[in-house]
Amino acid sequence: MFSFYRSVVLSNPKLWLCLIFIISLTAVYFGQSFKIDASADSLTLETDEDLQYYRKVVREYGADDFLFVTYAPHDKNIIGDQSLNDISLMTTKLEKLSSVSSVVSILNVPLLDSPRITLTELSQGMRTLMTPGVDKQLALNEFKVSPLYNKLLVSEDGDTTALQVNLKRDAEYFRLLELRNQSRSALNEDPDDALKQQTLDQVSVAFAAYNAERLKRESQMIEDVREVLDEHRDHADIFLGGVTMITSDMIQFIEDDLLTFGIGILLFLIAMLTIIFRKVRWVVIPLASCLLTSLWLVGLLAWLDWRATVISSNFVSLVLIITMSMCVHLVVRFRELHLEMPNATQFQLVEATTLRMIQPCFYTSLTTIVAFMSLIFSDIKPVIGFGWMMATGVGLAFLLTFVIFPVLMLLVPVDEPVEEHDFTESFTLFFASMTQRFFKLIVLGSVVMTALSIYGISKLEVENSFIGYFDKETEIYQGMSVIDQELGGTTPLDIIISPDKAFEGFIASLNEPLFESTENDFDDSTDEAFDEDFDEDFDEDFDEELGDGFGDGFGEADDINTPSYWLTTDKLAKLKEVHQYLESYPEIGKVLSLSTVMDLATMLNDDKPLSDFELALVRSMVPEDVANILIKPYLSDDANKARITMRIIDSDPDLRRDELLTKIKTDLHEKFGLEVEQYRLTNMMVLYNNMLQSLFTSQIETLGVVFLAIMVMFWILFRSFYLAVVAIIPNMLAAGLVLGVMGLVGLPLDMMTITIAAITVGIAVDDTIHYIHRFKEEYLIDGDYFASVQRCHASIGKAMYYTSVIIVVGFSILALSNFVPTIYFGLLTGLAMIAAIFAALTLLPSLLLLFQPLGNNKK
Repeated sequence: MFSFYRSVVLSNPKLWLCLIFIISLTAVYFGQSFKIDASADSLTLETDEDLQYYRKVVREYGADDFLFVTYAPHDKNIIGDQSLNDISLMTTKLEKLSSVSSVVSILNVPLLDSPRITLTELSQGMRTLMTPGVDKQLALNEFKVSPLYNKLLVSEDGDTTALQVNLKRDAEYFRLLELRNQSRSALNEDPDDALKQQTLDQVSVAFAAYNAERLKRESQMIEDVREVLDEHRDHADIFLGGVTMITSDMIQFIEDDLLTFGIGILLFLIAMLTIIFRKVRWVVIPLASCLLTSLWLVGLLAWLDWRATVISSNFVSLVLIITMSMCVHLVVRFRELHLEMPNATQFQLVEATTLRMIQPCFYTSLTTIVAFMSLIFSDIKPVIGFGWMMATGVGLAFLLTFVIFPVLMLLVPVDEPVEEHDFTESFTLFFASMTQRFFKLIVLGSVVMTALSIYGISKLEVENSFIGYFDKETEIYQGMSVIDQELGGTTPLDIIISPDKAFEGFIASLNEPLFESTENDFDDSTDEAFDEDFDEDFDEDFDEELGDGFGDGFGEADDINTPSYWLTTDKLAKLKEVHQYLESYPEIGKVLSLSTVMDLATMLNDDKPLSDFELALVRSMVPEDVANILIKPYLSDDANKARITMRIIDSDPDLRRDELLTKIKTDLHEKFGLEVEQYRLTNMMVLYNNMLQSLFTSQIETLGVVFLAIMVMFWILFRSFYLAVVAIIPNMLAAGLVLGVMGLVGLPLDMMTITIAAITVGIAVDDTIHYIHRFKEEYLIDGDYFASVQRCHASIGKAMYYTSVIIVVGFSILALSNFVPTIYFGLLTGLAMIAAIFAALTLLPSLLLLFQPLGNNKK
């Protein structure tokens, strides 16, 4: 294989230089269309049944996307003329935007207690703050104490209000989404159907293309909204919130990180190469390999339409550093061979370097690919994409490094060999000396660290705090903080409660005929006459009892004859108990349900509870515009399913999402007697928690498989099972140590940090392979384990040290990001690499000295 490589690549450097130039231009062309996806859909499990149920709930209850605008006037008077005029003007401007359908604010919500109105008055029309003659102070008091508006529309202190900017529903997006989901379901039923696969592929491409354009439109819309808000910031503190805004800003964060840290790491690499090697060629050639690898990868990803997400946003930094690590090993080996063969030609030196290094670099690349491929076993599309991206990037880095490095080296003249004794050699030889003297103590210390790591891992938690992802100076953090602390929480959670089995059976029986009739029992005219007489009599009695126009509202008068599970006093009492139970949790902010509406109805009924008959009339008496706010969000159209909506206080330090969801599910059954099949939790809280739990389970389960696969590869590479076992131990310690530290300091695993283990294994294993590969060569010289360790530390140890410093400092640059997961990612990866280099320079040689896997200490 090397002979083929020599004849094709090494013998034709100019041809390959031309090919590299042409392919690079092609990569630049395709790279311009590289896309980023930070939508909410990209962070959910497509195979999750809860996701399908959530989409069904959205269709049933109507929950279009919206933005939150928090408005806190500097004079702390939200009902003052200046504030109301400012809000009105801002509302008018927002409603003129093409993407906005309506704006809900204190200006246009119904006033029920300013002063208090009756149920009959409510049926006759809606009074708002802008209605002439309204007492504004009474309205403010209502906003502050109303169970509907308090901590939702107005903060408890009355100093901050919120505007809900409803966005127009993108019918084409949801059509393509539904079509894609249907195509997936059809394919799952018949996986071997080629036509269904082709249909799914076509629909997926169409959906991805449309979604990319939609994200661009949303980003522009967010800019337009901010321009409107900027015109009003002189009078008030204004913040923007909402899923669409978070998505747009996260895309901007990713783009900024890709550019800023790509350039930052590039400048750092130039500085490090200059300091370490002090020659132009050793700066330019490794740098060319890094840049071209990154360029080709971005071009390839754009051509394949693989999109970067929040999870994969650091792929450029990773590829740059992995490629540089490989190049450093080649440079160090070339310089060593040049010292050994000072009279060799440039071709001979390049040939000898690639011959010696291609095998260990191939296996380091392969093991790194295996580690990243563990991510594809996740059910989360961005994690799977990250795994494929990095596996592709590492493979590309190996191929290009062993093309670009020799090609460029063959085009420059041979220089004089330089023997250098710098701090690095003294540093690595110090570790060699310590290892030779205390190798048994080092092994014992590693056992203790392993125990501590296991204890720390047992303390790991899986959490996902969106507000904690952003720097406190960013608008996302400030806006979410205001909404979280003053306006009822951020992350939405719903509970849908269905009728019990007895009621469902009753409804089914109503649809069955009581007796068989014949065609001659009644004719159509008799039936119609009966209906007309009944309707006339009922309407007369209805109007006489409750007043004209009472039934001209959201529902129909016939609704009172339709059995309703929830519109009864006993069921509403049960719902109120559940409502109050949820409000008792400090982690839960605003809770809204049919119980909230019934409390308002009781207030409007002179504080008298409504009877079952009056409850049955509620839907008929309420105007449709009021019902859309007060009833429809919490009651299904047939009045048999109740929806409780709440928002979670995301910034609560004691919030444990999975525990909270589990406890609510358990208590609904055990404390309130609901059947398990009768209720279901849904919305983004559930979907994100499912994503995290799935990711944690898949990564922990596959980590063992990854170590097993790498050990098998060690066995093949080193041709010794004993040596493979020795080689895997330092890598397991490095991965375990970083996870253990996270558990000990209370840093939870989330969608970013949970990939640390795979990354640690993928990069750290390189040191082990290079060290043992070189150790076997050195051992053949004199069969002396101690001397072999000394020589390895003085040679390959320097390259390992260089690469580790580059990786640690390079990833530490990510700590300058405004995106907190990126900061954690950089610092934890740096910590993992420190653990890996120390394990490779101390524990690994200690194990070699202790167990002597290559045989007895004989020449």
